[in-house]
Amino acid sequence: MNEPLTITTERVDDIPLLLAQMQRMDLARLLDAHFPTHGNRQGLSLGVVTTIWLTHIHAPADHRMNRVQPWAERRLETLRGASDARLEVSDLGDDRLADVLRHLSDDECWRAFEGELTGHLMRVYDLHADCVRLDSTTASSYGAVSEDGLLQLGYSKDHRPDLGQLKVMLATLDPLGLPLATEVLSGERADDPLYVPAIARVRACLNRVGLLYVGDVKMGALGTRASIQAAGDFYLCPLSALQVPTDRLAQQVAALRESSQPLLTVERTGADGQTHSIAYGYEDSEVITAQVEGVSYTWTERRLLVRSQAAARAAETALRARLGQAQAALSELTMRRQGKPVQACRAGVEQAMADTVGHFRVEGLLRVTVSEQVTEQPVRAYRDRPATVRTQSQFTISSDVEPDAPSERD
Repeated sequence: MNEPLTITTERVDDIPLLLAQMQRMDLARLLDAHFPTHGNRQGLSLGVVTTIWLTHIHAPADHRMNRVQPWAERRLETLRGASDARLEVSDLGDDRLADVLRHLSDDECWRAFEGELTGHLMRVYDLHADCVRLDSTTASSYGAVSEDGLLQLGYSKDHRPDLGQLKVMLATLDPLGLPLATEVLSGERADDPLYVPAIARVRACLNRVGLLYVGDVKMGALGTRASIQAAGDFYLCPLSALQVPTDRLAQQVAALRESSQPLLTVERTGADGQTHSIAYGYEDSEVITAQVEGVSYTWTERRLLVRSQAAARAAETALRARLGQAQAALSELTMRRQGKPVQACRAGVEQAMADTVGHFRVEGLLRVTVSEQVTEQPVRAYRDRPATVRTQSQFTISSDVEPDAPSERD
């Protein structure tokens, strides 16, 4: 007798690829090793369930727990063939996934897992750890702000100070962008103190010194730089005006210009394979002394004082725009407009001119001329008022850009 043929159609998508990559990373075994579960647990292990859940998060781009079980039911044979043949739909219920989250929330176990996983990934990808990039960001939410919760009110980079936010600190291996350490913190924290703990976690993962840590201006705090130097590592970051005041920077640039030190050129190879000059400047050094945990360290800090050509072009464009706006505003100061009082005295006109120039930040860059025309109008006598002559002043403002004035390009 011919048995009836049953055909089941499933969408494979990128499920086998994702699960194979996680198997290559040995993710399930590492999770089971660092997040032990109760001995009476039935069904698939926490590690296998986590890999399937991660597949659901990446494949349909959906992190919701209540969507995992229906998704897996429509792809059960594919998931069994690519992961574990014992997989049942009940292994991916909301209670099992909530149990995964509860175990993964253990910070101590997570740090140990993160360190071993990073070491394993370095072997999988055959990566050479030389440069680590660090940065922090915030994520806003409409969720309720509680006293001990992650969502807190703080400085908002999204310009929404009314929303609670959390802060994420990330350290990645350059140039692949492989995450080495991730920290999720409450949103009211400042960024500066987050760098030292993140760097310490990277050292624990990679177990090596001599790395270059690259960060933004918030990594330039003296304590952070001293901590990196004390551990035998290197750092690269811009220094803020708090670390190097503007007047001191101007003095250094002036001294270097007067010295015989040659001008350095910073070049970059573009996508077309051609080398382009992107900046030029000088190299200087500074002896720094700071304390780390009560121990004093002294080192010579290499500093590059560079001027980006792209930033210079942008500054020149912005300056020209402000000059044009300032000239237009100056010419309109003495125009008659409805509801706008006309300046009747020279002192008022000059004060309005100074306010306009200061508003557009073009002090010393414009040559402003005020012309005054005085007209006399006779007023005849009326009753007991004698005949007089009424004088009226009308002002005209003209402006030109100073040819020898300093500019933002200098």
